Amino acid sequence: MLALLTGLIAGGAAFLAGWLLNRASRRLPSAALAEPPEPPVTLMLRDGAVVDSSSQADRLFGRATGEPLGWAEIVTTLQPLFGPLPDAPPRSPGSYTALHDPQTRLTLTPDGDGLRLEIRTPPLPIGEALRLRCHEPESKRLHRAVARAPLAIWMTNSAHVVTWSNTFFDDLRAQAGAAPGSAPFSLHPDPAQPLRVTRTRLGGDGCAPASWYEVQSCRVSDGWLHYAQNIDPVIAAETTQRTFLQTLTRIFAHLPIALAVFDKERRLVLFNPALLDLTQLPADFLTGRPNLLSFFDMLRDRQVLPEPRDYRSWRDKLGEVIAAASSDHYVETWSLPSGATYRMTGRPHPDGGIAFLFEDISAEVSLTRHFRQELETSQSVLDSLEEAIAVFSRTGKLAFCNAPYREMWGSDPEESPADLGIKEATRHWQAAFRPSPIWGDLREFVTLERDRAPWDAELHDHDGQPLRCLAEPLPGGATMVRFCQLPLRQPETLAQG
Repeated sequence: MLALLTGLIAGGAAFLAGWLLNRASRRLPSAALAEPPEPPVTLMLRDGAVVDSSSQADRLFGRATGEPLGWAEIVTTLQPLFGPLPDAPPRSPGSYTALHDPQTRLTLTPDGDGLRLEIRTPPLPIGEALRLRCHEPESKRLHRAVARAPLAIWMTNSAHVVTWSNTFFDDLRAQAGAAPGSAPFSLHPDPAQPLRVTRTRLGGDGCAPASWYEVQSCRVSDGWLHYAQNIDPVIAAETTQRTFLQTLTRIFAHLPIALAVFDKERRLVLFNPALLDLTQLPADFLTGRPNLLSFFDMLRDRQVLPEPRDYRSWRDKLGEVIAAASSDHYVETWSLPSGATYRMTGRPHPDGGIAFLFEDISAEVSLTRHFRQELETSQSVLDSLEEAIAVFSRTGKLAFCNAPYREMWGSDPEESPADLGIKEATRHWQAAFRPSPIWGDLREFVTLERDRAPWDAELHDHDGQPLRCLAEPLPGGATMVRFCQLPLRQPETLAQG
């Protein structure tokens, strides 16, 4: 809407300026000069107010009969044509020539305690008068549109004096208490810049709340054309966003996980102190809002990245990391030359940004490795035993077995696609031995939740080989089942008859 209104206003201003220039720069033909001159525009002022005026003067200033008209309104109307005029009615005679029409003159003559103002100009040719009458309805519409525009519009000359303004600007100037001819906005645009956009604040001095405006200043031939629009909602949104970022910064300042957030332009916009501690990057480098590639280049120089075989492969890998983090959750573990281990997590951020989290997991990795080493040692010890051992969880699932058990029964919980339970195991065992009543008791013992005591039973396979089955409770509700080979008993010799 602002662009449409600006175009409408610019068109109206162009039309009015064109009319003034055409009116001022015309040269009358000799036939026209021979015509009798039109009566001049005449005003009589006393104490700075008009007390009498000609019909042409009323038409020029748009004044109805008896309507008050002061010196400030006269100056505002005539300055675009005659240039700067006195701020107050002069006490001495003066004469002014139109800026672009030497045949048009303004005369100021003191008359007793009053002032006589007279404007003389050659008659207007018939063709030009008809053309102006054709454009008069459009001019009126443009004048109403500019006067009622919901933003301040005004023009200043090279000395930064206001030469024209609309109603919205006049109201702002009155609210700010600015003097006539001046603007409530402190603007000094650079003549070398044809367009300049600035933000300025009005009020906030304790009497009235502050209001923010965005002012666009456009250089024109005779000065500057300005547009000011209220941007309080924009300022409020930016303040809320800045407060939210400050809150996040205070929260992230106490996190041990390093955080680096990049915007859609891949510039660093947020980081916490942990990033300085984990990466040892210079603070001035991070506050300088480096881009993403420079950030990772610096990490590589500080040996906070796994060292690649060559720089080209590292750049290709970095591109893959950025693409993965931009579209979805990405996690990678870095084993650094210093012996530390970092977990890098990349996640997409709102508005096309990327957030990276760096976590030192060296202690966690060391503990995991130590635990894995202990498990491997325990596994080696159990595998060296001759007994077949199986451990079942409190829910009856096979959780662990040693090498003799796998060799005896051909089952391994790590290789089986399905969970092996005590029911499947006892059915397998029952098929390998002669009938025995212990299988139901064993299933109940494994899943029993109350206090349990170790027990054992002797079994015989189909070849008569004896085995001992031992069931022992373990901490956490687990159960260990062992199968021990017993020496083969020799058959008794027949008694001699």
